[in-house]
Amino acid sequence: MAPEMATTEPHEGRGPMDLLRFATAGSVDDGKSTLIGRLLLDSKSIFEDQLEAVEATSASKGYDYTDLALLTDGLRSEREQGITIDVAYRYFATPTRKFIIADTPGHIQYTRNMVTGASTADLGLVLVDARQGLTEQSRRHAVLLSLLRVPHLVLAINKMDLVDYSEAIYEKIHSEFKSFATKLNVPDLEVIPISALQGDNVVTRSQNTPWYHGPTLMHHLEHVHVASDRDLVDARLPVQYVIRPKSDEFHDYRGYAGQVAGGIFKPGDEVIVLPSGMTSKIAGIDIFDKEIPEAFPPMSVTVRLEDDVDVSRGDMIARVKNAPTPSQDIDAMICWMTNEPLRPKQKLAIKHTTRSARALIKDIQYRLDINTLHRDQDTKELGLNEIGRVQLRTTAPLLCDPYAKNRTTGSFILIDEASGVTVGAGMIL
Repeated sequence: MAPEMATTEPHEGRGPMDLLRFATAGSVDDGKSTLIGRLLLDSKSIFEDQLEAVEATSASKGYDYTDLALLTDGLRSEREQGITIDVAYRYFATPTRKFIIADTPGHIQYTRNMVTGASTADLGLVLVDARQGLTEQSRRHAVLLSLLRVPHLVLAINKMDLVDYSEAIYEKIHSEFKSFATKLNVPDLEVIPISALQGDNVVTRSQNTPWYHGPTLMHHLEHVHVASDRDLVDARLPVQYVIRPKSDEFHDYRGYAGQVAGGIFKPGDEVIVLPSGMTSKIAGIDIFDKEIPEAFPPMSVTVRLEDDVDVSRGDMIARVKNAPTPSQDIDAMICWMTNEPLRPKQKLAIKHTTRSARALIKDIQYRLDINTLHRDQDTKELGLNEIGRVQLRTTAPLLCDPYAKNRTTGSFILIDEASGVTVGAGMIL
C-alpha cells in the first residue's frame, strides 16, 4: 500500500479517457465565445444567476438578444473590445464525459496563446462564419492545429441562420476546406453546420438543416474516440518526485512518482532507468492508497522497483528494449513567444518533461509562413509569434521522442534565465 502522494488520480471510478480537452479557434466575430456560452447553457452547465447576470448585461448594452459570449470573455478589455485575448479555460460535464475547453484568441498577434491552448488538446474546433467562408485566419488555425498534432479536427460553419441555412454554402466551404486539409496532417475531420446564437446543431439537431445527416456538435464531442490517440507502445515515465515517507508504517517505502507519458506499465515488467542505464523490475504500481495492475497515459502513479536503483527527479523509466535515445543535439520546430527575437548563439534554459538543462541555439534553418506554408530559409532570427525550425545543443542529454510520436516526450519549453519567463515552445523533429 502506498502512502499519500502528491499526484492526481483520474476522476474517481472512471477511466482517465472520459476527459476531452478541446481548443476552439476562429477569427474575430466568428462567434466562438457565443458557441461556448451555448454549449454551457444547453448542457445545463451554468447557474441561473449567471444567466440572469448575462441577460441583464446584454439588456444594459441595448442588445436585442442574450449575449452568451459574456459567459467566457472574462477580461474587461476583452468585453470592451468584443474580442478574446487570453486563453480562457472552461470546465463542464455531461453524463457521458468531462470537458476542458481552451478558448484561444484568433488574432495573429496572439499565435503564442493559441499554441499554448492547443498543445494539450485532443480536438481542435475551428469556427468559420458562413457568410465569409474560409479566411486566411481559418487556414492559419488549421495549419497550427495540424502542426501541434491535434488528432481530431471539427470545422463548425457558424451563423447558418444568416445565410438561410443554405446547403450550397455549406457544401462549398466543406469541399474548399477538405481540399486544403489534404496538404496538412489531419487524421480525422468533421464538418458541422451550426448557429451558436439560435442553437442549431449545437446540442440539439436542427429542423432548419434537413439536408445535414451528420452528428450535432455536442454528440460528436461526447463520442469522439480519443483513447487510441495516445502512444500506448513506447513506455515512458518521467520521474517527478521520489517518495520516501520515513514513517514507521512505511519504513522502507521508496517510490518514483510521475505522470505516465506513454505505453503501459505492469508489475513484473523489466525496465531501464535513464540516463544511468541501470535496469530493474517493477515491484508494484500505486495510486493514492491502493495498488493497481497497470498504468497508462495520462495516469499519475508511483512506481516501486525491485532493486535499490539510484533514481532522481528528471530521470526516465522506460522499457529495456524500447527506450528513448539520450540526445544533446535537438532539431525542433519552435514557436517564439517574446518581443526580443530568437537569434543563433543565444543561451536559454530548457525544460523537457521533468528534466531541466541549458541550451545553446546553434542555427535557425528556416521560418515557416503559417499562412502559405512557405519556408523562408534566409531568415536570421525568429520574431514574436513566429514559428521556425531550429537546432539546439543542450548541456545535459534529453530523453526525447519525436513530437509526431509522443506529444509529451516530444515537446519542451525555453526559458529566459534572467527573467524566468517562458520565451519559446518547441516540438522535436
